[in-house]
Amino acid sequence: MEPMQTGPSRFKQFFLNNKFVVFLLVLLLIGLNIMVFTKISYIFTPLAVLLKTILLPVILAGVVYYLLNPIVDYLERWKVKRAYSILLLFVIIIGLITILLVSVIPLITDQITGFINNFPGYAEQIQEQFDTLMGSSLSSQVQDWLNINTAEMTSNLTEKVTSILNNVWSSVGSFFSTLKEVVLAIITLPFILFYLLYEGKKLPRTIVGFLPTKVRGSSLRVFGEMNSQISSYIRGQIIVSFCIGALLYLGYIIIGLKYSLVLALIAACTAVIPYLGPAIAITPALIVALVTSPIMLLKMIIIWTVVQLIEGKFISPQIMGKSLRIHPITIIFVILTAGNLFGIVGIVLAVPGYAVLKVAFMNLFNYIKGKSTLYNEDEPADPSVFIEPKA
Repeated sequence: MEPMQTGPSRFKQFFLNNKFVVFLLVLLLIGLNIMVFTKISYIFTPLAVLLKTILLPVILAGVVYYLLNPIVDYLERWKVKRAYSILLLFVIIIGLITILLVSVIPLITDQITGFINNFPGYAEQIQEQFDTLMGSSLSSQVQDWLNINTAEMTSNLTEKVTSILNNVWSSVGSFFSTLKEVVLAIITLPFILFYLLYEGKKLPRTIVGFLPTKVRGSSLRVFGEMNSQISSYIRGQIIVSFCIGALLYLGYIIIGLKYSLVLALIAACTAVIPYLGPAIAITPALIVALVTSPIMLLKMIIIWTVVQLIEGKFISPQIMGKSLRIHPITIIFVILTAGNLFGIVGIVLAVPGYAVLKVAFMNLFNYIKGKSTLYNEDEPADPSVFIEPKA
């Protein structure tokens, strides 16, 4: 005769035999915690301010760290002390920045200002070329048939685009002149970067030291995978962007396209956005080429196509490879979602952020899979179950 179970024993046995109920209770507890945190969110305000303050300098220092760390490691292998290598790189970087500020930045500013000032006249020239190509009578018939006022539509489009460009330009200027976060980031960047380059390799072991002993080995492995994902993406993407900008600048100079430096810089900056970047970068180049002449438009399209073929067939496969192993559709969805949530910063950080989260969740899933019995295959699946019956 089985011994009679007490109330707590029955309660415990009930939950052990009903995993779905346990799952619902876990969800309920998570929901209650989220609700409580939303009610006392003011407690986390100082933490949010701290994260907002240090986020930009930490991100910038991290990007530069992944670019310079291989050079510092190389010099260290040649018996150059790490501190001396870092100081030497700092001196070289300061010299390059000084050259850019003295020679290149004024040229870029002049080209951007000229492009914005001349943009209102571009729409009128496009309208004239459109009427010339289609013929004035044919154009009038098409406009009457479709009930479209091309001049009014072009004028409205010009006003909107000009307003957007002026707002962007003024926002960029105010951003660099007034935002204290940028000033703080510029001031603190060298110090954060120095300690990252000098003691960055010790950081994972320091963090893992706070974890239980049993999970330290696996945690170090996860940190290593994350580091590999981020470093390969950042280095590869910056090198690819530089190559695209240099090739387009050379091509634009050969064909004589106006604002070649600015257009190449736009292409290089937007190249960090996979798949969507080229579509964004080609738009201003198309406008400038179309306004210049139909022959210039054809030349620009040829240059752009050649550069994209070189980048897709030779540069990216050699530099980027398949290190991220992320499906293109997934990348597009991640970029669109991050852009809606976090704006431009989200678009730039979407892919490396997703790669890091993917490593973390995959390792967590493998850990749960190894510890849990939910994924045990006691019996092999019957293939006939998945065969659709014949009609």
